[in-house]
Amino acid sequence: MADVMIEEASARLGIDFSQVDLDSIHLPPGEDFGVISDDEDLYQDDHLELDTSLNNIIIVDNLPVVPREKFDKLEGVIRKIYGQIGLIKEDGFWMPVDPDTQKTLGYCFIEYNTPQEAELAKERTNGYKLDRSHIFAVNMFEEFDRFMQVPDEWAPPDVKPYTPGENLQQWLMDEKARDQFVIRSGTGTEVMCEVMWNDARQMKPDPVHRRAFWTESFLQWSPLGTYLATLHRQGAAVWGGASTFNRLCRYAHPQVELIDFSPGERYLVTYSSHAPSNPRDPKRIVINIFDVRLGKVMRDFKGSADDFAVGGPGGVTSVSWPVFKWAGGRDDKYFARIGKGIISVYETETFSLIDKKSIKVDNVIDFSWSPTDPILALFVPELGGGNQPARVSLVQIPSKEELRQKNLFSVSDCKMYWQSNGDYLAVKVERYTKTKKSTYTGFELFRIKERDIPIEVLELENKNDKIIAFAWEPKGHRFAVIHGDSPKPDVSFYTMKSGSSIGRVVKLTTLKGKQANALFWSPAGRMIILAGLKNFNGQLEFYNVDELETMATAEHFMATDIEWDPTGRYVATSVISDHGMENGFNIWSFHGKLLYKILKDHFYQYLWRPRPPSLLTPEKEEEIAKNLKKYSKKYEAEDQDVSMLLSEQEREKRKALKDEWNKWVTRWKQLYEEEKLDRQGLRDGETSDEEEVYEAKEVEVEELLDETQEVVEYDE
Repeated sequence: MADVMIEEASARLGIDFSQVDLDSIHLPPGEDFGVISDDEDLYQDDHLELDTSLNNIIIVDNLPVVPREKFDKLEGVIRKIYGQIGLIKEDGFWMPVDPDTQKTLGYCFIEYNTPQEAELAKERTNGYKLDRSHIFAVNMFEEFDRFMQVPDEWAPPDVKPYTPGENLQQWLMDEKARDQFVIRSGTGTEVMCEVMWNDARQMKPDPVHRRAFWTESFLQWSPLGTYLATLHRQGAAVWGGASTFNRLCRYAHPQVELIDFSPGERYLVTYSSHAPSNPRDPKRIVINIFDVRLGKVMRDFKGSADDFAVGGPGGVTSVSWPVFKWAGGRDDKYFARIGKGIISVYETETFSLIDKKSIKVDNVIDFSWSPTDPILALFVPELGGGNQPARVSLVQIPSKEELRQKNLFSVSDCKMYWQSNGDYLAVKVERYTKTKKSTYTGFELFRIKERDIPIEVLELENKNDKIIAFAWEPKGHRFAVIHGDSPKPDVSFYTMKSGSSIGRVVKLTTLKGKQANALFWSPAGRMIILAGLKNFNGQLEFYNVDELETMATAEHFMATDIEWDPTGRYVATSVISDHGMENGFNIWSFHGKLLYKILKDHFYQYLWRPRPPSLLTPEKEEEIAKNLKKYSKKYEAEDQDVSMLLSEQEREKRKALKDEWNKWVTRWKQLYEEEKLDRQGLRDGETSDEEEVYEAKEVEVEELLDETQEVVEYDE
């Protein structure tokens, strides 16, 4: 077909095609004169990009220098070490040789299939001791250029002039003593994050800062409210301020999934998991601990998911978050993680293990720190079919001294609850009955601050009751328990202090048949919300534990979350987008009055901004409480002014509505008069607008509906 077309074109142009030497024809560079190459479609479809990165290659230094005859033996040793970590590529091993001496140069290059395997090899073998004289120094090949660019001569760094930043605690100085919160709502690229003041006096939120697509997953405040953290594909970032929320620092961690702050906000822990090259292998875990202010990685932990999973008598379970738990207090001095039969406790001065070794605790499956002191509570389940009892131990750090131990028998499960001041520890213990066919629940109550740490045993009046929820009063000595069967269990309140019974737990009261499955104490204590969340349709009961009386009952239909503000003055209840309808949040007073309601489609997060602990001494706080009337006069006057302002605003609003109504009536009256002549014309000149010309008459109308003729026969 192509030959026929060429012959026709040649004849039309008067060219003898048989005399043309095609090989002598050369097109100008870059010109095709509309003639497309047969391979052009391949170039257009296949944009092949070569992977020029070398991040799957490591350099192993400090190897023995050996002659040619020992080369194979050394290569075999190295391949055996590094072949256990990942698959070395074919022709992926090269150990250079000095051409003059024919001896190795003391280093080699190893190429893996994936960068993850190369990183794992570096993590596991850097510092590996082959023998006394040869300790491996392992680096990524891509780091080599960076090392080579280090200048031979030292030069002083450029000193930048100091520019003071924004006061990150400025928001605490709000003249109206308001609290901030952040919400996240929307979908796709329209996700909106908003920081607002809770302006309860005005009964509405006061916007502070809003930004679209601020985070790619979730938002998180730091424990003292200084920073707001966001997550992105490249890592995490923190923002701060009262209104501007400038970015303060970024933390490089690709594909970061979870974050956690230390209690004093000095450190940020980031976590990610990565799929292995072999689907049958466990995921690879990467954990970094950053200095929050410097953005510097202080310590990283890498390994398989099995390395970070919780071990117990049943073997490996799963990776739980947070992997690392921080010791109580604001000094951020210790953090720890659980392993298979060990508790590894690190100190942040060198980010290494205390005494360079972990605490060995066979079959330990759970631990928790005291909120205020470096004390660990450990739980070890029963072993040997009950021959070795379960136990709870309290261990002092850094001495690792065991302060107290309690053996527990016939245990099926155990959970630990610390009181916020670290004064008490409640251990909820589920025990088997004698038949082993059912369980019952009791509590072991540790008095941490008392001499020798005495322990009390508490069993409910009906010990077969199921425990639905447990919660300590913040900074207090009382606790609440929801127990019994759904849908209307009982709620009991207890105190660890009683004037008539020193050192004995005493029940205060039991509320029968409450539609509740969760407990939410006010941060200031005294008040508690008995909540029926999700399937309990958002039932709320505001209860005063001091007076043992209900302040109010309410409902937020299908509520999923409840959170008190840091001062205990207000409560936010919310319905997130994954549950029910009417997504959004409600703000309530502490005694159960609904202040305002905000609806948001695709609503995902509501978080109060935490406050740091008060700088006032307990004595000063007690003095203020005693003289509250003196201090409250100022605020009562301000409340009255706001109330009058709101009343005036309400009057102005009603007046504006009335004026609008009068304008509407006047306009229609005018239109009515303008159309009067038209109406008369339609009625042949008669005026029917005035009521006095109307005359009501009753008219009877007879209507024949049907007529039927019927012949009746008559017999004489």
